[in-house]
Amino acid sequence: MSDKKKIYKPKPISGYPEWLPQVRRVEQQWLDHIREVFESYGFCNIETPAVEALEVIAAKGEDVDKEIYVLERLQKEEGDKEARLALHFDQTVPLARYVGQHFNDLVFPFKRYQTQKVWRGERPQAGRFREFTQCDIDVINVDNLPLSLDAEMPKIIHEVLSGLDIPPFEIRISNRKILLGLLDYLEVRNKTEVTRIIDKIEKLSEDSIEQLLKEHGIDEADSSEILWLALCPDLDAVFPHNEMMQEGLEELQFVMDQLSHLPNVVADLSIVRGLDYYTGTVYETMFVDDPSYGSICSGGRYDDLASSYINKKLPGVGISIGFSRLFAKMHTQLDTGRISPADVLVILNSEDDRAAASEIADTLRKNGNAVELYHAPQKFSKQLSYAEKKGIPFVWMPPFGDTVEHKVKTMATGDQVEADYKDWKAADA
Repeated sequence: MSDKKKIYKPKPISGYPEWLPQVRRVEQQWLDHIREVFESYGFCNIETPAVEALEVIAAKGEDVDKEIYVLERLQKEEGDKEARLALHFDQTVPLARYVGQHFNDLVFPFKRYQTQKVWRGERPQAGRFREFTQCDIDVINVDNLPLSLDAEMPKIIHEVLSGLDIPPFEIRISNRKILLGLLDYLEVRNKTEVTRIIDKIEKLSEDSIEQLLKEHGIDEADSSEILWLALCPDLDAVFPHNEMMQEGLEELQFVMDQLSHLPNVVADLSIVRGLDYYTGTVYETMFVDDPSYGSICSGGRYDDLASSYINKKLPGVGISIGFSRLFAKMHTQLDTGRISPADVLVILNSEDDRAAASEIADTLRKNGNAVELYHAPQKFSKQLSYAEKKGIPFVWMPPFGDTVEHKVKTMATGDQVEADYKDWKAADA
């Protein structure tokens, strides 16, 4: 019988992104930037559990059975009646539950941001994952929510995206009341299916859209009017057939007026979002040169999402950055640079010098430097090679042999200068 150990050869799991340290370092820098912008607008951070009770998710009213992952123990005891749990597939449902649960302890308008992983059971493809990170901001208020907050959302997103190294983008804004008002006027019954068809207008031809509408009972004349509205480039050209359309047009015009100073924010009446809980303003953000990649940031206004969890009217507006989708597209084009966050590597000459080298490293850290102490007393050339491979910009050389002075080496230039570790800072070097 062979004693040879069986080795499992690890393979990537499709739909679950995983990065090398140098890429992860840039990813963290992007997340830090997003957090700083969110907080600069007064949004506070929350984190909710990775799971929600299945009935909490079901209370949303959407058909989500195909999207969610249910959590159960592999080994369950007989008669176990543990509540069924599911990994959350977005952060809006957890937010609604959170606000309902903590209503009496929150200050309204409640402005929160949340950066967490979510899970969806869909076929992995470019820009689509089964596990991915979303960066959400939402404002929720009691009874009513000022329309000015609908305009603040894309302004924040514009600031976030402008601070990242990404290609030109366009924030597209509409108001669902415009299309829904037209569907009311045309006496269309299956509005949900029609809005989901129009939501595919970026991916399908006009003929395909017309065919889908026909299959759902929309005649040619009504289909033409729906398509004309969705593709209309000028708000002033839209005639409001009823009060809902009028209200939607006025709200959209107000939002666009507030954002008129931003060149890459446009009105686009084809943006309707496929989720039924959106009731007014809706947003999608696309790459100008690659719109087929899909939206990298989307959201909208919802007037009644939390009513399933509390007997209060809590309207809200929110927008979410599909961070993993955005970062996955860009990571191969990024200058990832150094692997290590360390500013300086302290050389270890011998085991006898370990205590002194450790003291030097501690003092450099107190000065505000990120410091790595080399792990073993190896050849000087090997320690330099290690610093070079990890992209550590400075190497600290304590005295050894007959030397008495400390020196710091700049890896980029090869220059070496005497220095005092008691007050040295990488930022000043």
